[in-house]
Amino acid sequence: MIFDRIKPLDAILATAEKKSLHRSLGAFQLTMLGIGAVIGTGIFVLTAAAAQKAGPGMMFSFVIAGFVCAVAALCYSELASMVPVSGSAYTYTYAVMGELLAWMVGWALILEYAVAASAVCVGWSGYVMGLVENLTGFTLPGELSSGPAWGFAGGIPHVDFSHGVVNLPAIVVAAVVTWLLVIGTSESASVNAVLVAIKVTALTAFIVLSFPILKGENFTPLMPTGLLGHDGLGVVGAAATIFFAYVGFDAVSTAAEETKNPQRNVPIGLIGSLAICTVFYFLVAAGVVGTVGAQPVRDAAGAVLPPDGAGFAARCAELRALGEAPIVCSDEALAETLRIVGFPIVGNLVGLAASIALPSVILMMIYGQTRIFFVMARDGLLPEKLADVHPKFKTPWKMTIFTGICVAIAAAFFPVGQLADISNSGTLFAFFMVAIAVMMLRRTDPDRFRPFRTPFVWVIAPIAAIGCLGLYLNLPFVAKMVLPVWGAIGLAIYFFYSRKRSHVGLGLIEVHEEDSDVPPSAAPPI
Repeated sequence: MIFDRIKPLDAILATAEKKSLHRSLGAFQLTMLGIGAVIGTGIFVLTAAAAQKAGPGMMFSFVIAGFVCAVAALCYSELASMVPVSGSAYTYTYAVMGELLAWMVGWALILEYAVAASAVCVGWSGYVMGLVENLTGFTLPGELSSGPAWGFAGGIPHVDFSHGVVNLPAIVVAAVVTWLLVIGTSESASVNAVLVAIKVTALTAFIVLSFPILKGENFTPLMPTGLLGHDGLGVVGAAATIFFAYVGFDAVSTAAEETKNPQRNVPIGLIGSLAICTVFYFLVAAGVVGTVGAQPVRDAAGAVLPPDGAGFAARCAELRALGEAPIVCSDEALAETLRIVGFPIVGNLVGLAASIALPSVILMMIYGQTRIFFVMARDGLLPEKLADVHPKFKTPWKMTIFTGICVAIAAAFFPVGQLADISNSGTLFAFFMVAIAVMMLRRTDPDRFRPFRTPFVWVIAPIAAIGCLGLYLNLPFVAKMVLPVWGAIGLAIYFFYSRKRSHVGLGLIEVHEEDSDVPPSAAPPI
């Protein structure tokens, strides 16, 4: 049952030929798309959460997360170049391991994209409110500018509303982006290139200004929480969180169906964008540590506090009242660092850059989630009514509005680090399955033409799979539990609804491909 209903690769490729989108993206545009999707909340916001988990050792966390992404990218590149159609890991798994596992991967990708969009909304909120406060002195009440703190007491979940109730700015940006997608507004290549340039310029300015004033004493102790901590702490635990800073790279493979010469350009876009972002991340992390320090906040007993718990929020509030809040308490770590070291104007410009550029990441994430919905509906696994096209705007309005509502709710009531960890659980599962799929396809279809071959596949693919599993096991308990619970819900839907309506199960492998499921105006932002 697990490995039945495999959709032949030839049928998937026939899909691309019969109903492919216009191929207009080259290697440079794909690389810009990858950088635009990758550089976002992960580096602008999660730097503080990583510092709380690992201290100065977060620099190594970026390296670990980047390494796991690199080996996963090599696996992605082989499959994306062989199967240049929409659907990303879902499509690859369908072709290799069958419908059930493909459903589980697609279900996990829905979790990844939707929750990731929520995390970026929360990150945008922090930068915008920090910028507004520094420029005008206006501040929203804490109850309206951040969600509550979540935690466990005696194994029982509890919510602390004392420092926040609802993140209103996050709801606003989610609503605006959803509206833009509904009316069919998408970014042009030139607009995306400008946004990428803004983000890269902001990070470059941060590196240039911070490196001359690095202080060696700020790097000790280097790993105050150790290599492997508990409940998500430690260098590896921080890597599991900061992994979120890289996940946008798989959006490049989602755009394979719109790519010119995908066999060449998809691998270039994947690996090129990942390499550029990794270098930036390491240098930025070193700049934060060396200028203002990155030691974690501790409780009265000297224990390091998890960055998204009620205890951490309370301790940071106390330190802010005393004017002694460290950078790990900041909602806008990079901008705040520059203000602290004497560059308030540049700090505000970095905040402005984040405020301008992050909505494009939200748009890409919500779009990516609806695209996975589309492909699964195309295969009969989800109701095709969800993909109804608006008569005026020619966009999948029902699916987009539903996604936007879910994104807004999560952004309103959860902290950015917790959202990132939950998103990572789905992402790591999808990447794990891609690594397995590469090895299986080498065995089951060794003679198929591979424009890009993963080098040393029997070393790289197992490392990717083990790396993804290792990072997943180092996520906080709640994030680890979300994936099996979400998966159980998905399995129930599959066996009670999707399996009997599957086009492959009904023998309709190619007939449904004649339908127009992706309206031209819904093309992804490039």
